[in-house]
Amino acid sequence: MNSQQPLISVIGVHKSFITSGNRVDVLQGVSLEIEQGEMVAIVGASGVGKSTLLHVLGTLERPDSGDVLFKGKSVFGYDDERLASFRNQTIGFVFQFHHLLPEFDALENTMMPALIKGMNAKEASELAEAILVRVGMKHRFRHQVGELSGGEQQRVAVARSLVLKPSVLLADEPTGNLDTKTGETIHDLLISLNRDDGVTAVIVTHNMKLAERLSRQVTLIDGKTVPVN
Repeated sequence: MNSQQPLISVIGVHKSFITSGNRVDVLQGVSLEIEQGEMVAIVGASGVGKSTLLHVLGTLERPDSGDVLFKGKSVFGYDDERLASFRNQTIGFVFQFHHLLPEFDALENTMMPALIKGMNAKEASELAEAILVRVGMKHRFRHQVGELSGGEQQRVAVARSLVLKPSVLLADEPTGNLDTKTGETIHDLLISLNRDDGVTAVIVTHNMKLAERLSRQVTLIDGKTVPVN
């Protein structure tokens, strides 16, 4: 890798939740480094904390202890406003369910992060059009969400996550709600974005065929990460 330090460093992260009055220790000292340009699969049994780890990586959840560094800088020292700005500009998210806004078309959905950042509509539209073309949605700009297939909706979700050219893409079971053939087209898209555009990605998945195509796998067991390869 070309970078002198990891893009992301997870250092001894602990995270617990209170459920029905009981404390559940989900992450128990997770440490992990992710280099610029890597595609890392986070795998493991259901309920071991894969999504929680992704949420901490994406600063959606603050750890109880430990830290996350982006390019060597701790991000959880930021106040909520600065952290939200960091998240908007640095991290792209793709979830199992696309979370598109049904009242808007593909272009408008893709523009949202840019508009939230404060860009004017023209600039945001230009960025959104460019990334929609990149993910194969050139002729679907003005289609409402309900007019798109499941695979097309997820392509728009990927475009939305990348419209601000974030440093890292975090994906949580991005094809778990799709049929096998459609899911494989999304896998191909994510891998091509890494290969051609250098997108760094961390993908939580139960799909071992996808995991085996990525540059590295990390298994989560008993709240800790165990490298596979």
